[in-house]
Amino acid sequence: MTHAPVATGPDGLASGFPEQDRVAWQALAAAVLNKGRAEGEELDGPGAEAALHRRLAGGLDIAPLYLREDRPLGAPGSMPFTRGLALRDGTLPWDVRQLHDDPDAARSRAAVLDDLEHGVTSVWVHVGDDGVAAADLAEVLADVRLDLAPVVLSSLTDPQGAAEALLDLVGEAPSAGGALGLDPVGRAVRLGASCDLAALAPLVRRTLGRPGWRALTVDARYLHDAGGTEVDALAVAVASGVAVLRHLEGEGISPATAFAQVEFRVPATADQFLTAATLRALRRVWARVGELSGVPEADRGARTHAVTSRRMFSREDPWVNVLRSTLAVFGASVGGADAVTVLPYDTVSGLPERFSRRLARNTQILLADESNVGRVTDPGGGSWYLEDLTDQVARAVWARFRELEAAGGAVQAHADGLLHEWVEAARAERGPALATRAVPLTGVSTFPLAGEPVLTRTPRRTPAATDRALAPRRDAEVFEALRDRARALGDRATVVVRTLGTQRDFGARQTFTVNLLAAGGLAAVEAGSPLAVIASSRTGYAEHAAQAVADLRDSGATHVLVAGGARELGDDSGLVDGELFDGMDVVAVLDDLLTRLETEDPR
Repeated sequence: MTHAPVATGPDGLASGFPEQDRVAWQALAAAVLNKGRAEGEELDGPGAEAALHRRLAGGLDIAPLYLREDRPLGAPGSMPFTRGLALRDGTLPWDVRQLHDDPDAARSRAAVLDDLEHGVTSVWVHVGDDGVAAADLAEVLADVRLDLAPVVLSSLTDPQGAAEALLDLVGEAPSAGGALGLDPVGRAVRLGASCDLAALAPLVRRTLGRPGWRALTVDARYLHDAGGTEVDALAVAVASGVAVLRHLEGEGISPATAFAQVEFRVPATADQFLTAATLRALRRVWARVGELSGVPEADRGARTHAVTSRRMFSREDPWVNVLRSTLAVFGASVGGADAVTVLPYDTVSGLPERFSRRLARNTQILLADESNVGRVTDPGGGSWYLEDLTDQVARAVWARFRELEAAGGAVQAHADGLLHEWVEAARAERGPALATRAVPLTGVSTFPLAGEPVLTRTPRRTPAATDRALAPRRDAEVFEALRDRARALGDRATVVVRTLGTQRDFGARQTFTVNLLAAGGLAAVEAGSPLAVIASSRTGYAEHAAQAVADLRDSGATHVLVAGGARELGDDSGLVDGELFDGMDVVAVLDDLLTRLETEDPR
């Protein structure tokens, strides 16, 4: 993406450059792209621009060029709240919130205190069968000054018990606020259960009049973690919020009152700009809901809690999760998140250790305090790219939200299977992109770290769910399953990589092949495997391929591939059984190689 140079007058930075327009830029882009195209297949200017467009899941379009637009940007704290709820406090730009879900009450208590002593500003406790028991909540929070640190809850299996335990613990004493985390629609989606709204109104009334307290959380992560797009996740979240507002209005709690009780929990991914756009768009859409519901203008802003996406985390080479989280926090900051949680890098492997918790909280503390990313309110405001992307997300979310409303609302749509259809459609679109590495996973499908042991952590409990549940599914799982199969093979998980000619001939393709094999846990060796790959240039193949394949067959190779195209072997193309090239379905190829090794007689 580029911005066209703009002449700004004799005293401006661009005063020495001629003013350019879109046509001139298109011509320059075409000249570059046509260098790699065959004669007769050259692109004209508009064709070059079209070729550089990129599509994101959810029907979003990323253009290669954004020209200056004169648009009203609005201001933080005012409709439509795209730019944030208020001006940011540079000394505390957002609430640093850490998650605790260790069922061992003593360990959780120590971890909570450790976090608060080292920069965390609020405590998030997950309660239930897959977390802290409601009966242990008092012990876990025993060292917390509740008048200084807000406590936020979430629960899939015991939301009412968790909420009542926290309210009883706080009692009538002064407190810094908190959130009960009631999310009946999200719970139904995640567990495949029926949606029970009956307990909402009594618990909401218990928080009314308590400054800084909220009863309701709308968690957009459930659909996203299951594989849904950001657009679909936000649309379901908005529809869930509307369902709750309608129920509470029927119980005598007005939308204006209920609006202040809602906090949205949103996934933050390594796509920093999309993360920023989703947060900005969510506030805009929710403000529109408030407007249509008669909520006073000053109260229509959505409070947002950004959490690093579990779907993007990998078990293999987990240190890359630190980099992913850093990008996610940057995007959450640009998007104006009011609270941020960084999941520890080892969260996929089980309950995190003290070091990984420290690294998680310091990721956002360092970004806020030392990198100064939080000192500017809505730093992306006015960026032609980010404003356009925000517009696209907002329009797409509103369109999807209207689909849900037409289907009877979020609860009915879930019961009828519409949400499952959305998730399956998103998986069907994303799956091939992951398999071909068009969407690369660093440390997993690309640049794999061979020989890295899998971390050993105390496993988490899994909540009971029905077959209608939208269970989490990480992007890296398909490659991790391949790695597990390779580990089960032990020393047999090898492929012979035979290089032909000089280093100049085979170097690039040898590196490509070794890394592709490592993505499936297969090691490249010089001999001893029934599987083989030859790697060289067209010239190297012409000179050495026939003899090399014959030698490999004589030494026991039953399946021989070529790095590149088999056509490069000319008349000898029939000697090989397949080819490896960039853009192929890597998962299918690795699955085939592992299957061959698994069925090979180990004797």
